[in-house]
Amino acid sequence: MDWDKLRIFHAVADAGSLTHAGDTLNLSQSAVSRQVRALEESLNTTLFHRHARGLILTEQGELLFDATQAMNKRLDAASARIRDSEEEVFGDLRVTTTLGFGSLWLAPRLPALYEDFPDLKIDLMLEERVLDLPMREADVAIRMKEPSQADLIRKKLMTVRMVLFASKSYVEQHGAPQDLKSLGDHRLICQSPDSIQVGAGQRLAAELMTQDITSLLTVNNYFGVLQGVLNNLGIGVLPDYVQVDTPDLVRVLPDVQSTEVPVYLAFPEELRHSKRIAAFRDFVQKQIALDRQKAAAPVMR
Repeated sequence: MDWDKLRIFHAVADAGSLTHAGDTLNLSQSAVSRQVRALEESLNTTLFHRHARGLILTEQGELLFDATQAMNKRLDAASARIRDSEEEVFGDLRVTTTLGFGSLWLAPRLPALYEDFPDLKIDLMLEERVLDLPMREADVAIRMKEPSQADLIRKKLMTVRMVLFASKSYVEQHGAPQDLKSLGDHRLICQSPDSIQVGAGQRLAAELMTQDITSLLTVNNYFGVLQGVLNNLGIGVLPDYVQVDTPDLVRVLPDVQSTEVPVYLAFPEELRHSKRIAAFRDFVQKQIALDRQKAAAPVMR
């Protein structure tokens, strides 16, 4: 198959329109149409259903689009590797992690990364869905479990536990529970056990709900749980790392905690020599080391 025709087909399939694809490729609509028709003739099949509102891929077109999409991502990866400078760190870096870790830990620390590497362009994708790194849905991931794919380089960064926090002013006003039974005298704030989250947090929330909890607030992400705690709504189930950046939090029932959640950084084998990946990895490790120093430092009164 002709590479140029495949490139044009991919643009048409992606845009769903000959006109829009032509604009992207700087070609006329007729030129795009001729190339697509020639590709269909060479394959002896129809790739698009044509109708007034645009183009829809046929079953055969879907198969070919899956292949060109994979090719496109591999070409993007090769291009990124070629662009990586021997001495400088610049360009696009797509980072994916969970909504909680990304919003509560990673995003507040990014100014330190930009200070060292102002020419980086970070695309931060926060979602619970695990993006496919070998298929280049992202360049690097921070995940709450060890990746299972064999063609990924992974490094364990730290472990996290889900614990119980209240604000200082809440404790001053309402006191802190002395045991699980007395937790029922307070409003519990947590992610719903039915929401997408790490299994350890899900199990702890479900266990706490078996207590005689009279007032409950469930939120579908940890950022919302933290806001509820800071606004004195009750006692929240949160990752232990939030305390480093939020001195107004008080740990309650310190014996109540989830099992350890391992946190891994992972990226595709083909980006092993990427300067951008190395810079991001070193930045994350440095920030974790700084957090440990802060946690170990004596509290000044």
